[in-house]
Amino acid sequence: MRIIRNGLFYLMVLGVAGYAVFVYSFLPLGSLVHPEMKVSFMANKIGIYSHIFASSVALVIGPLQFSTKLRQKHTNVHRWLGRVYLGVGILIGGVSGLYMSQFAFGGLVGKLGFASLALLWLYTGLSAYLAVRRGDISEHRKWMIRNFSLTLAAVTLRIYLSASMVAGFEFTKAYMVIAWLCWVPNIVFAEWRLRFNIAKNKALQRASG
Repeated sequence: MRIIRNGLFYLMVLGVAGYAVFVYSFLPLGSLVHPEMKVSFMANKIGIYSHIFASSVALVIGPLQFSTKLRQKHTNVHRWLGRVYLGVGILIGGVSGLYMSQFAFGGLVGKLGFASLALLWLYTGLSAYLAVRRGDISEHRKWMIRNFSLTLAAVTLRIYLSASMVAGFEFTKAYMVIAWLCWVPNIVFAEWRLRFNIAKNKALQRASG
């Protein structure tokens, strides 16, 4: 069951990254988005291309960094992938995402949603980096979990967009909600999971003590 779950997860993540790279590499810019979004894309080509390709790097590398086998048997690979993840995926993806948020579709609500996502993405990435630099691996792992939950906004965004279109919701209103829905539940779940694991470990320690 775990193998199937992980397989579906990796397939979904790689599918979104591959789709983004294909669309923005081989199709005219903005050809598959709302006309108003296309206008902002065309006016900010460097920003959107930087965001799409850097975020795709984060999506592809992120799952690998949680592999226990990779960390234990190929430590240097894990470290170098981490540098690429944080230095390219999060730094470039986050800064370009913050820049593009001021042109986001969905009015002020949409702009604030994506700006908040970009800021938290950068903050959790910086916190993960600072933690590993001071040798606090436990805190580093926690911040990486929080950070990758925000990276997954690229996946949940497309899930919610597809669901809203199937449900027949008006695009503009749906997009304002999705600007927040694509990441808030992700970080809330990540934080709950971290706290749940802490409480579980404490209970096991008390039981064994």
